[in-house]
Amino acid sequence: MSGSNLLFVLTGSIAGYKACEAVSQLVQRGHRVRTVATESALRFIGPATLEGLTGTPVLTDLFAPGAALEHINLTRWADAVLVCPATANTINRLAAGLADDLTGALFLAHDRKKPWLVAPAMNPAMWAHPATQAAAEKLREWGVRFLPVGEGRTACGETGEGRLAEPADIIAVVEAALARPARRLRVLITSGGTAEPIDGVRVLTNTSTGRTGAGLADYFSGRGHDVVLLRARSAAAAPGCREETFLTFAELDAALTRLLGQERFDAIIHAAAVGDFGIEAVVVGDRAGPPGAAKLESGGAPVALRLRPNPKLVDSLRARSRNPVLQVVAFKLTNGATAAAAHEAVRTLFGHSGADWVVHNDLSERADGAEFPAQLHGPGGGPVVRCATRRELAELLEQRLMTTFLLPSTSAQPLHAALS
Repeated sequence: MSGSNLLFVLTGSIAGYKACEAVSQLVQRGHRVRTVATESALRFIGPATLEGLTGTPVLTDLFAPGAALEHINLTRWADAVLVCPATANTINRLAAGLADDLTGALFLAHDRKKPWLVAPAMNPAMWAHPATQAAAEKLREWGVRFLPVGEGRTACGETGEGRLAEPADIIAVVEAALARPARRLRVLITSGGTAEPIDGVRVLTNTSTGRTGAGLADYFSGRGHDVVLLRARSAAAAPGCREETFLTFAELDAALTRLLGQERFDAIIHAAAVGDFGIEAVVVGDRAGPPGAAKLESGGAPVALRLRPNPKLVDSLRARSRNPVLQVVAFKLTNGATAAAAHEAVRTLFGHSGADWVVHNDLSERADGAEFPAQLHGPGGGPVVRCATRRELAELLEQRLMTTFLLPSTSAQPLHAALS
């Protein structure tokens, strides 16, 4: 990865000072960085600053003497392009395909087999505007990768989503994009626990933190794979990849249908702790009603919950997928189970889900949050591989999935069929 060519495009935002820190760190890490700045960007950051950080002149003008073909030459030279900070104006112009400045011409001339990354920075209302969101969605459909947008107080004094990602996160995403695995996998990872509202302030949920899913997402994106993390809103985040969130079973169910139906994933790692039950009714005294937004008053009549079983989402993942040979990694959690009981639980999960791999872990074996003793079970009752940490599990899953997709015999059939 060290020594990659990176084209760094700055547009007009006060967050340009953070972009300069990212430029500096990328150069220090051995990358060759060239900068392009819009006219607006130069109102915030001087060209001498960018030249001093990179050792090369900053490029600004599509029609500069002797630079008529730079929009072609630069995109051929670059291993990746990063627009950082990317304003609402820039995002909307790129989505419209306008090429009357150097940034737009670079985008249209870009070799689309190489990563084009966008790090948004703007007022929260501008980021939330339908025009900006529609433009971002169009760019994603074209293969552009967006860095996560930070939330908090922005330079204008308002609070919300719109802050530029922190330099460390920018570096992580860029280096993940520059990584060159033998095959870049497209992986959907689910994480965290579902929550079912009882009333306006109470939920029925579980103790999942989402740390396993976030750790897997960090590892796979860091290795250069294209990762979407679909996580519970309260679950651990993974700044280096694209994220979507859910709260309830129904929201997770709908998101899986949409993502698997619209995008062609190679694999899904289904680590989410999906609730086995939904709330059918809340019974107060002798009166039953649906879960509601109002807060149940304490100290009143006894309250009981009438539960209904939720369907097993893992059973239908491949059927929802645009990719009929989607690799499915399922998870099975037990608590204090005997070896025989654990084996039976894994066997049962294989039977009804059609999963290619099952990760089993027992809650009673975890000594602390850093450890994650688990066993990876393969198809057909093959050898069980043990790992002690989330990192070891991630490495093992990548190895297995890469082997799957590099084997010609598995190109048109699920792994459990190919190995049977």
